[in-house]
Amino acid sequence: MPDPGHIVVVCTANICRSPMAEGLLLHALAGHSEPFKSLQVVSAGLYARPGEFVSENSVIALRKVGIDISQHRARTLTQAMLDRALAIFCMTESHRALIELQYAPVPQHIYLFREFLTSPASLEIADPFGGPIKLYEACRDEMVEAVPSVINFLKTIAPAGS
Repeated sequence: MPDPGHIVVVCTANICRSPMAEGLLLHALAGHSEPFKSLQVVSAGLYARPGEFVSENSVIALRKVGIDISQHRARTLTQAMLDRALAIFCMTESHRALIELQYAPVPQHIYLFREFLTSPASLEIADPFGGPIKLYEACRDEMVEAVPSVINFLKTIAPAGS
């Protein structure tokens, strides 16, 4: 289980979007100073089948930007993950609503991954599952666009000694 103060990224099955977001956030945080470079990022799915392999197109889409997520295996979101999270980032409003309905206590820091973009943009990241590689690349690019705003937000809530 991750240390307290970890970041949780949530999607439906934890085989497409959230593993890509996890990989992108870890990569971006590694370039920052402490405590941010040591923040743990985990991904999980609301309806994941534990141990399922990440989708091949997700692996390909991230490999094209130099990030390897091929070893990722799906995990189901748990109350313990939520309880210990510094922040939870969902792909869609329905993911956030399901967490708020199915888990108690409801996490205080639950957001959409694209929620902190300053320019007008779609807040949700659609599921590319079963689509062509171009759909996965578009999904990745929507996440890449949001990563700086997510990190800037994390800088406002992360404890100095994480």
